[in-house]
Amino acid sequence: MVERAFNKAKQWRAVATRYDKLALTYRAGFLLAGIVEWLKLLGDMP
Repeated sequence: MVERAFNKAKQWRAVATRYDKLALTYRAGFLLAGIVEWLKLLGDMP
């Protein structure tokens, strides 16, 4: 399950290549990717 989450996050180019120099900015991008995926899952539920 964790591996799937990393693979989905890696689809976001900035997260996969880590363009950001600050760890805080990288973490924010990773969290944003997770929130977007979570919202997609919520949209699929009845």
